[in-house]
Amino acid sequence: MNLFRPLRLLALTMLLAVANTALAADPDVEAITRDVARPAVLRGAFNQEKQVAGFRNPLRSQGTFVVARERGVIWSTLEPFPSELVITAERILSRQRDGSTRVELDAREQPAMRSVNAILFALMSGDVQALSSQFTVQARRDGNTWILALAPKSPMLAKAFTSLELRGDRYVRQVTIVEASNDRTLITFSGLRETPAVLSADEAARLE
Repeated sequence: MNLFRPLRLLALTMLLAVANTALAADPDVEAITRDVARPAVLRGAFNQEKQVAGFRNPLRSQGTFVVARERGVIWSTLEPFPSELVITAERILSRQRDGSTRVELDAREQPAMRSVNAILFALMSGDVQALSSQFTVQARRDGNTWILALAPKSPMLAKAFTSLELRGDRYVRQVTIVEASNDRTLITFSGLRETPAVLSADEAARLE
């Protein structure tokens, strides 16, 4: 189970349609924007729990990720079943544990997906300005933790998502996604690190 299923990615591509929209002068939002780190490369681990409406037990998965600014995202699920999703400006590629690969989306066929990696940066790095283009953003503080509550502005996004919530400090530590179907996904990030600040040869090759 991956965080960013291809059908959801198609909806998410609308997030940055007006990415340069200026924000209102909200002191809390401005403070969060200053506080959040924007490294060239960010690595870490994730734990994901998805509660599907009508089912008692949540679906759980965990793994690691690499976010490389201007290159893409490697989202590697380790449990319960190994798989990998590689997202670049040109395509979304899934790789299964038997080594087989499949192109989920191609920019030549879906030009709008060129903004997908920027969307992921926005979600995982707390890029409030980018997120605010398609979401109403409410910011608040809980001690040293900032919280961003996002409500979709467009009817298209509202068909996919009811709300998103980001919590963090220097980094985004937790993302909660509530879908229109009432399915709820909680992703917790840990072990976040900015070093090494460049991709390894293997990581770079996977993002080609």
